[in-house]
Amino acid sequence: MDSELQIALIGAGLAAVVLIVGYNKWQERKHRRQAERAFKSEHRDVLLEPRTDGAAADERREPGLGLDESPRRFSEAPVKRSVPEIPNFLDERADCVIRLEAIEALDVHKVWAAQAEQLAGVNKPVRWFGFNDAQNVWQALGPHSAGACHWFCAALQLVDRQGSIGEGDFLRFTGGVQRVADAVMALPPGLPQRADTLRNATELDRFCADVDVQIGVNVVARDGQFEGRAIQQLAERHGLSLANDGCFHALDERGASLFSLGNLEPGLFAPDAMRQIVTQGLTLVIDVPRVSDGRAVFDRMMRIAVDLAEQLGGVVVDDNRAPFGDEAANLIRVQIEQFQGRMAANDIPAGSSLAQRLFAV
Repeated sequence: MDSELQIALIGAGLAAVVLIVGYNKWQERKHRRQAERAFKSEHRDVLLEPRTDGAAADERREPGLGLDESPRRFSEAPVKRSVPEIPNFLDERADCVIRLEAIEALDVHKVWAAQAEQLAGVNKPVRWFGFNDAQNVWQALGPHSAGACHWFCAALQLVDRQGSIGEGDFLRFTGGVQRVADAVMALPPGLPQRADTLRNATELDRFCADVDVQIGVNVVARDGQFEGRAIQQLAERHGLSLANDGCFHALDERGASLFSLGNLEPGLFAPDAMRQIVTQGLTLVIDVPRVSDGRAVFDRMMRIAVDLAEQLGGVVVDDNRAPFGDEAANLIRVQIEQFQGRMAANDIPAGSSLAQRLFAV
């Protein structure tokens, strides 16, 4: 009796377990179906389905606010102006260059007036340029310049025949340009490094001193003196013209001096006084770094010196009053070629615009 009861109880327990497991499986399937129906939509997924309206498959449609789905046109942002290269006239080896940019075009005359006030007292040449956007070129500025520019360029020449800039010049220039920018509401300029600029100036000045050579010959009277009127006539016959420095000059096609003819004695030549002038000698000088073909210019100068000596009754001599013959002339020709060769090797050709600035009289 007891054993039959136990067997019955065990069977009932197994049936209950089977029912519970089955009920759980049924509930699991029921919830899965509900979840699947919840994730299904009657609407197409425009992000997943391929486009069928002829548009490119990879074109993406940005979500909107549901107010106006028509495509919009946006104006492009203004193109940022690129920084123009420095003016061709300048050379970063010989000039400390600072560029100024303005969001709105600035009146050129206003910038010129501001720099004249702020950069007074700088001991080396300072040049200003404005960038013409229409012509895409830099234009040199002066007191009578007009118009408006977005870009300006200030340049301090590092070296001339008086030497190189010092720290004081550098600080006056960079500080002055900064104050100009503040006065005209330009963007803050990028300033050059002080140590690098001063070092470059010193090195350039050392090189210029090594090649800065002027060669002269003299024509002295054998007896008596030379008359001013005769000197003027001979000089003009050889194409020389009297300049404001009191010397006659042979000029190249640009109007630059090739060599000069001056008074060996104290005193200058003047147009109104040539009839009264008398002198015991003349001096002819060639400025080697400032002429492009030094040997040819020297030969021309020597031909004129010899002709002056013959016509005026003189003799060609050096600074020690020793006769200046062919041997001395050949030696000078070699020296001129050596000096000008060094200049060319350093990319500062003799007679170039850069050389004219560095060796300005």
